[in-house]
Amino acid sequence: MQWRSLVVGLVVLRLSLSCVLWLTFGLGPGVSFGFNFHLGFNLHKLDLLFREDKGTESKGKTWSQQIQGKRYEQTASTCPQVGQQPPPQRSYLGLFQGNQDEYARRYSSFPDSLKTKMRGMARDMFYFGYDNYMKYAFPKDELNPIDCEGRGPDVLNPSNININDVLGNYSLTLIDTLDTLLVLGNVSEFQRAVRLVIDTVSFDKDSTVQVFEANIRILGSLISAHILLTDPKHPFGEVGFEDYDNELLHLAHDLAVRLLPAFENTNTGIPYPRVNLKTGVPPDSINETCTAGAGSLLVEFGILSRLVGDSTFEWVARRAVRALWKLRSNETGLLGNVVNIQTGQWVSKQSGLGAGMDSFYEYLLKSYILFGEKEDYRMFQSAYESIQIHMRRGRESCNEGEGDPPLYVNVNMFSGEIMNTWIDSLQAFFPGLQVLNGDVDNAICLHAFYYAIWKRFGALPERYNWQLQAPDVLFYPLRPEMVESTYLLYQATKNPFYLHVGMDILQSLETNAKVRCGYATLHHVVDKSKEDRMESFFLSETCKYLYLLFDEDNPLHRSDNKYIFTTEGHVVPIDKRFRERQWSDLGPCEDGALSQTQSNHWPEDLTKFIHVSVSLQCNRIPEEQRYALPLKSVYMRQIDHMVGLF
Repeated sequence: MQWRSLVVGLVVLRLSLSCVLWLTFGLGPGVSFGFNFHLGFNLHKLDLLFREDKGTESKGKTWSQQIQGKRYEQTASTCPQVGQQPPPQRSYLGLFQGNQDEYARRYSSFPDSLKTKMRGMARDMFYFGYDNYMKYAFPKDELNPIDCEGRGPDVLNPSNININDVLGNYSLTLIDTLDTLLVLGNVSEFQRAVRLVIDTVSFDKDSTVQVFEANIRILGSLISAHILLTDPKHPFGEVGFEDYDNELLHLAHDLAVRLLPAFENTNTGIPYPRVNLKTGVPPDSINETCTAGAGSLLVEFGILSRLVGDSTFEWVARRAVRALWKLRSNETGLLGNVVNIQTGQWVSKQSGLGAGMDSFYEYLLKSYILFGEKEDYRMFQSAYESIQIHMRRGRESCNEGEGDPPLYVNVNMFSGEIMNTWIDSLQAFFPGLQVLNGDVDNAICLHAFYYAIWKRFGALPERYNWQLQAPDVLFYPLRPEMVESTYLLYQATKNPFYLHVGMDILQSLETNAKVRCGYATLHHVVDKSKEDRMESFFLSETCKYLYLLFDEDNPLHRSDNKYIFTTEGHVVPIDKRFRERQWSDLGPCEDGALSQTQSNHWPEDLTKFIHVSVSLQCNRIPEEQRYALPLKSVYMRQIDHMVGLF
């Protein structure tokens, strides 16, 4: 009985102490409801004790304590009397000093033997998914990895756009993974897969698909594989075969022609979101599309125009980009998320970096890198500046100073005010884009925040609420964006920290997503329940970036030629021939677009925007960061705390 009394006494004592702390400072333990996360940040309560500034604006150093307009003022009692020395300021970052050596011990080295093991693990992951797709699913579009069956369009439910936007009854997974086979060095299987595509794939199908998905997954892969087959400067050795007669290019051209009706009969030039591959735009098609869907066609369409000598494809894609750009806010320079293609009115005024917006920014920069059109880079520069001004919250520097770590939030495109407190997993691509733009410091911080979320759940929830420290949308469909940014940051810094990140991702996928015939979508990142679907981007992107991360000697990294990845991870060369075209102009510049005399010459400063196999951005990294953690331990610990890891 004595031990029971002792336990009760201790419980009462703790509750009493917690109540006192809450009443005094609001520093009691967080409340949890089963997810092992705290309900709301406690950092702002600590910040009240150690604040240096009077009233922090919502766009200042601290985002964790407010949504919009909420301020904390110092009271008169904090002001020193005349002649009295002010009390010494204390930094709340001191609360995260802890045992910093634990981060250095874990992340500061990565042996070659472990790198070799992880490379083999990434290769095995790809082939486990690919071989089972070929065994159980081909020629259907996707593999159901739990039931070991193929999946095609949902013909019984045409409104099931989650499936039908992507699956067009054209062996999607096989086409999407063609260049991954070469990246892994499997020339014979690549050639066999190309022949299968040539012999079995047709786009003359009664399938209604999303223009964006067909473009990045199918058109982009066909173009990439064709270039790698025919380009004598490609890095993978002799991969062509004698009877190849540009069939992949003909298939790509055929598909693009079938997508062109999306650009017809729109008052703005912004395309319809979907087309039927046989009949064109469906009669019941909606007039609304997202910015990324309409504005992320230029890379694939532009390369195709140059390969076939027809300006039509690049012209319609560029017209859509210019039309969207013209609709940006005059006050903030931001674009919205969803637009009416007939009226040009914004249906969703949310501006962010994730779903519906992501690849629009990405393709402004990559189009400039590939084609050298200065208009594209000027638009990107302007958009990036607006993002930094209106979306970025937190301290000014990633690795110095007080305040919360940098975070990019969803805002109203006209006012810049925060619209909600979630970020989505697609936004994890942005650190990789920042690397391409040379902003490695900001890339390091944002990537660290997403990595902390990954450590917390062993995956990235589709939406994560940074105020509640909890997932808003719980599924994870094996997306590649986190891996892509990890790979690009490693190429830029060569810091072993990113190899550890890749290893954590690999091990999480093996533990949480592997099933009988492949890797399955996580339905719930907390309880790890699964959905019977393996999307094609898992093989075309996630596995590819993981393999490249650990394969220092990959031909892509050793080649004298430069390469870039499309938004679906397809390899395309940065080639002078893509800066040359047979036509004189791409049509008149729309009002509001940034026009400039076109140049077909390599700009002198191009290389500072290109990510290639060597670390071109290393000169932007302070010397000590190349041999230590990319982010100081105190800031890593701070981010880990802010996502509820301790």
